[in-house]
Amino acid sequence: MKKNALNLALLALTAAAVAVSIWGPEQITRYKDKDILGQIRTQEEETGAEGYRYQLNRNEKLYILSQCLNSQSVPGTEQSLRTREPEYQDLTGTYAFVVNHNGPSGQEITDEEIYATVNEGIDTLKELKILPDSVKEVQAGSYTATLYSAIDVPEPRNNVAVWKLSLAGSIQNVNKENRLIDAYIDADDGKIYEFYVRSQLKWEDIDTDVLVEQWASYMGLTEPQEYENDNPLLETTPYYKKYVFEGMGEDRTVVTVGFYDGIQELFLKISK
Repeated sequence: MKKNALNLALLALTAAAVAVSIWGPEQITRYKDKDILGQIRTQEEETGAEGYRYQLNRNEKLYILSQCLNSQSVPGTEQSLRTREPEYQDLTGTYAFVVNHNGPSGQEITDEEIYATVNEGIDTLKELKILPDSVKEVQAGSYTATLYSAIDVPEPRNNVAVWKLSLAGSIQNVNKENRLIDAYIDADDGKIYEFYVRSQLKWEDIDTDVLVEQWASYMGLTEPQEYENDNPLLETTPYYKKYVFEGMGEDRTVVTVGFYDGIQELFLKISK
């Protein structure tokens, strides 16, 4: 009797196990579908790049731009002047500085915005005592603005979009006193990388250490260090002082604060 009861119990357990194996997964799936269907859920995903440019820190952007300005490598065909990544394959050399014929992509400051952006930058540099108060605002009719891409050719997604603003050479007898002559401006946030400006300042009025420290803070760079291996033959003026900033890897960026006497032009440049 006990044996029959035990057999019946084992048979019942076996039947239950078979039923669970057949119907269990389907019921669980239906339950999960009921919980998920009709609801919006989000999930963050990491990607290797955003858009067509990697997010570079300020020191890296400064380094890439300086290398491109130093090399001034311009490809020879119209096709290679484009700025989207698949067309970077036509570039040669290590660094290239090319005109962006496509125009702003939606991420950068536009043609209509660049002059107001530069004037805001000039006002900020005045407040920081980097530029004298006498420097005038820029106006669209007196300047030319060109959008460039500074490209690390072996790693083309490492690139920096910049506007170059220049006092128009086509204007006859233009008064250059207290004017911005040339500048390179970050096309993303409007920061002024490099500038040449004429004013009433004299070289003895300029504390280059304070100026470059203020500029580094404004740019969001690491602390500058004095450049030790100076070659005076690289400059066309005796009035200058060089500094170095962290670049990429073990490489560094040289920044020069200088002055052209006679025309009283102050400059801060990241190119040679």
